[in-house]
Amino acid sequence: MAQQPAKPVASRASATASKTSAPDTPVQFIFDKANYKMLIISIVVVALGFILMAGTTDIYSTTKIVIAPIVVLAGFALGFVAILKKPASKA
Repeated sequence: MAQQPAKPVASRASATASKTSAPDTPVQFIFDKANYKMLIISIVVVALGFILMAGTTDIYSTTKIVIAPIVVLAGFALGFVAILKKPASKA
């Protein structure tokens, strides 16, 4: 009861024909340039919040307890906005 090897679905000729069938169709990305900028800014803001939280002196400071977590949450919120923002429609 030896199993037969699976047969390929598409031949080489059909694969090359499908690549050359539509040369002038532009590539559409999911995100716009503004989305990527906002995403990079949000990563920087989150990193800044973690840097504000770092350190060993005065662990009960207002910066580490209040300001840094707010900065981190703002960075995550900006990341969600960057992901959910629809790109501008080009008419």
